[in-house]
Amino acid sequence: MLNLHTVCFAAAVLVTGHCLSAGAQDWKPAASPLLTRWAKDVSPANALPEYPRPQLTRKDWMSLNGLWNYGLSEAGAAEAPAALDGKILVPYPYESALSGVGKGSIPTQKLWYRRSFSVPQKWGKQRVLLHFGAVNYASNVWLNGHHLGAHKGGYDGFSFDVTDRLKSGANELTVAALNSFESGQMLGKQNVKPKHIFYTGATGIWQSVWLEPVPAAHIDRLLITPDVDASQLRLTVQSEGAAPVKITVSFGGKVIASINGQANAELKIPIANAKLWSPDAPHLYDLKVDLGRGGNADSVNSYFAMRKISLGKDAQNHAQIFLNNKFLFQVGALDQGYWPDGIYTAPTDAALRSDIENAKKFGFNMLRKHVKVEPARWYYWADKLGMLVWQDIPSMFNGGPAQQAQFETEMRAIIAQHINSPSIIVWVDFNEGWGQHDSERIAALTKTLDPSRLVNNTSGWTDKGAGDILAKHEYVVPTPPLAEARRAGAIGEFGGVTMNAGHLWTADTVGYGATLKSSRNATRRYQRLLKHIYSHQESSGLSAIVYTQLTDVEQEINGLLTYDRAVPKMDVALVAAANRGKFLPLPPLPNGDLVPTSEDGSTDWKYSFDKPADTWMQAAFNDADWKSGDAPFGDRTDGVQTPWTSADIWLRRQFVLPAAIPEKLVLLLKHDEDAEVYINGVLAGSATGYVTAYAQIPMSEAARATLKPGANTFAVHCRQTVSGQAIDVGIAAAPAK
Repeated sequence: MLNLHTVCFAAAVLVTGHCLSAGAQDWKPAASPLLTRWAKDVSPANALPEYPRPQLTRKDWMSLNGLWNYGLSEAGAAEAPAALDGKILVPYPYESALSGVGKGSIPTQKLWYRRSFSVPQKWGKQRVLLHFGAVNYASNVWLNGHHLGAHKGGYDGFSFDVTDRLKSGANELTVAALNSFESGQMLGKQNVKPKHIFYTGATGIWQSVWLEPVPAAHIDRLLITPDVDASQLRLTVQSEGAAPVKITVSFGGKVIASINGQANAELKIPIANAKLWSPDAPHLYDLKVDLGRGGNADSVNSYFAMRKISLGKDAQNHAQIFLNNKFLFQVGALDQGYWPDGIYTAPTDAALRSDIENAKKFGFNMLRKHVKVEPARWYYWADKLGMLVWQDIPSMFNGGPAQQAQFETEMRAIIAQHINSPSIIVWVDFNEGWGQHDSERIAALTKTLDPSRLVNNTSGWTDKGAGDILAKHEYVVPTPPLAEARRAGAIGEFGGVTMNAGHLWTADTVGYGATLKSSRNATRRYQRLLKHIYSHQESSGLSAIVYTQLTDVEQEINGLLTYDRAVPKMDVALVAAANRGKFLPLPPLPNGDLVPTSEDGSTDWKYSFDKPADTWMQAAFNDADWKSGDAPFGDRTDGVQTPWTSADIWLRRQFVLPAAIPEKLVLLLKHDEDAEVYINGVLAGSATGYVTAYAQIPMSEAARATLKPGANTFAVHCRQTVSGQAIDVGIAAAPAK
C-alpha cells in the first residue's frame, strides 16, 4: 500500500505547503506536565502514517497528516483571519502537546486550518475523495476557495468528492472548526475547566485526514454481518449504481470461498467449518471485494469474523450474554481513551495498540469504551487481538428537541461507521442519565439500526427497563443486580481503587475512597472486590462487570496504569488471576505491623448492629450468630468494604501473635466517631470524634499484659452520631522516641 505522505517526507521533497523536510518544519511538542514514551516517535514526518480505515482499504492514497498553518477568529466569523501564522501538527487536537500548540480550549473562537497539496499525476482521471476521520465539533471545508460542505459532530467521519474543485499543481485546503462545549452537543468527558471526572477538551481535527483516488463507479461501503448459525456471511456492497461484484474470502492466505453477485443486494457466502472469533481465539477472515470489470474496476480489501452475540438463559431462567451460543463471563475495564500528550489522539498506532494489550495482560476480555468513539484503527486492534467492546454513545448533557435530534443524527452515523467491527458487541445509549431522553425509543432505534448486537439503554442510575441489559453502578461494595428473564445483568462500573504511583498530570488528584500508598494494598483491594463479585455471580445470573478504570486520566488516579502507561499500579499476575476468579497469595507484608489493618492484611470480622450482652468483649463470648464481613466498615466511603449505616456497631475477631511481642504497642485505629477497643476482654484504648487516616493510640498496660503468643481476641464498639462513619483496627510496635 503506497502512502505518498511517508514517501515524500522520507525523500525530504519540497512542494509548496505539502511535503517539507522534517528539519525545515521546526516543530516540537508544546509544554506538558506528562508525556508518554511514544511522544519521542512523533514528528511531522510520521504523524499517524498508517492507513486510517482497515476495513475498507485501497492501495493508493495520500495522507494529509502533518504540519498545517492555523489561526483563530471570533466564533461567528465566516472567513479565515488574514494571516494564519501558527503551525499545528494534524491530527492532534489544538489543546494537546503533540499538536505543538497545547493551549487551553477556545469555546468562543473558531480554529482555522490551511495547507496545500498536489495530486499525484498517476491518479489520472479518477475521482478523488477527501476523508476526515473526525473533527470536533462543527466544521466547514473549502478547497481552492470553494465551499465543499459542513459537518456537525465530533465522533464520526465524513468525506467529500473533490474532483471537480481540483487544479493542477498546488491546491489550497481550508478547514474551520468550532468546539463551543455547549451542554447540548455530544461532549463525552470534555470540559473547558477540567476537574474531577471531566477532562481537557479536544478542539479541531483529531483523527487522520487523507485523499484517495477511486473510479467513477466505486464502493462506498460494506455491510458485513456474520451468521454463525447458518455458517455464512451476509454481505452487501453499497455503491451508487448497479454493478457486478466478485467476493473472495481467505483465511491464513488460502481462498475458502468466492462468489459473484451484484452491488446493493445482500449476498450470502457459505463459510464451511467456520473458525469462530473470541477473546481467546480472535480468528479473522480476509475479504477482497471487486466492483465492475476492466480498467474502471474498484477493488477494496477488508476483513470479518464469524462471531455471534445474543441472549441466552441460565438454569434459573436468568437472561445471560452468550458469545457464539455459549455463556462467557465478561470481565471488563472502563477505557476513557485519553492520552497526556495527545488528549483524544493516541501518539502512535503502537500506543493505541498497547492499551488493548495491557488490558489483556491484566486478564480483561472486555473494554467499555467510555463516552468516546475511537479511530477505526483502535477497533482494528480490538478485533485482531481479541477484545470485546461495549461502545458508549458519547454523552450530551442538556438540550431541547433540536439538540436531541442532532444527538440521534450523530448516533446513527457512529453506529453505521463501526457496524462491521467484530469486537463491538454492545451499544450503550446513555451513561448515568447524562442527557438521557426517550430511552425506550432510543433503545428500540439502536436495535433497529443494528439487530446483530445487544443494547444497554443506560449504564447506571436511570434504567428505563428497555434494551437487552440492566447495568448497575456500584463502586464500593459491587453487589450485582439480579438478572431478569429478558435482560442480562451487569455491573457497568465498580471499583475505582485509588493509588498515587507518581507520573502525575497534576498534584490536585481525585479518586474513589482512600488513596492507597502501595501496589500490594491496591492489589489486595482489587482482589477483595472481585472475590465479592464472584461470590454473587452465579446466584444473580451476572453476565458482565466493568472495573473503573484502565488508566489514570488527568486528575483521576484510579487506573490500573499511570496516565502515561509507564507504571502498572497493581500486581499484573494477581489481578489477571482475580479476573478469572482465582485469588492468589499476596507478597509478604512490606512493613512490621504486628496485626495489620485492612490496608495490609486480611481482616475478616464478626459484627452486629444489635446491642449484645454485657459480656460481648470477653474472649469466651459466643459470637456464632453474628454476621461476617471485611473491614473497613462504614457508610460506603473511604474504601469501605462492609456497609454500616446504623448508629452502633460491635465487632469481634481473633488475631495471632508471634512468640516475640514488643513491649510497647499502639493501636492503629481508623474511627468515625467514638470507639473503644478491647483485647482479651480488657480495654486497650478509646478515641472520640473522627480521623481521616489511621491514628496511633497507645495500648493500655492492662491490655498489653493479656497478650500471649498465638490466638488473642479483639472486641470493638463504635458509635456514630452525625454524617460519616468508619471503623478499622490493627496493632503496631510503638515508634521509638
